[in-house]
Amino acid sequence: MTETLRLSVVVPVRNEAGNIAPLVAEIAAACAPLAPFEIIYVDDGSTDATPAALAAARQAHPVLRVLRHRDSCGQSAAVRSGTRAARAPLVATLDGDGQNDPAFIPRLVAALEAAGPAAGLAQGQRVGRKDGRLKTLQSRIANGVRSRILRDATRDTGCGLKVFRRSVYLALPYFDALHRFMPALVAREGFRVVHVDVVDRPRLSGRSNYGLFDRLWVGLLDLAGVWWLIRRRRRVPDLVAADGEAG
Repeated sequence: MTETLRLSVVVPVRNEAGNIAPLVAEIAAACAPLAPFEIIYVDDGSTDATPAALAAARQAHPVLRVLRHRDSCGQSAAVRSGTRAARAPLVATLDGDGQNDPAFIPRLVAALEAAGPAAGLAQGQRVGRKDGRLKTLQSRIANGVRSRILRDATRDTGCGLKVFRRSVYLALPYFDALHRFMPALVAREGFRVVHVDVVDRPRLSGRSNYGLFDRLWVGLLDLAGVWWLIRRRRRVPDLVAADGEAG
């Protein structure tokens, strides 16, 4: 593929065989107005029929590329692998379980482009959550604590629907769970974050691969680390021409 792509859509998946075909078709249809684009699925060490489902989807959708981790390394690692492999300057992400509606991708792209180069991220914020009561309550508590400590002006950082500039993402410090702190870290780099409300929906099939305990308690440790990173941020120096070099 030699044409210049406008958008790369990165989808991390693990054991989502039943969701592959319908979601790839939805993404392809939703992004048709944004052509040329590519879809990159990152199989994070699936042990079910996900690889076979992805192979079949590639036959139906030539815009699909597939990467595979030998072992499961987590959602942030899968997003990073996909973003590093992306060939477009803008990258969209969404979860592979079907809860994120691809129909909102063009709105996120439009919001980011309308905000200009000073904006680095368009963050989706879910309304009408379809998770269970316990998961929804946990998310509200986590988002409230995070917002008070990081002051990132974002109601819902856990939403997988995002569009960002690839160059901005690659400048961020990488760590597990990075995707949950992107608004604060993008702002740390001096870029604006714009927000778009998106409608949540039930997962297409299967069950979640991420546990409540991990996201709650490990998230508190990650929050402390991100707070430290923001506190340690210093102004980036403006480079001037050295002696003997052109300005």
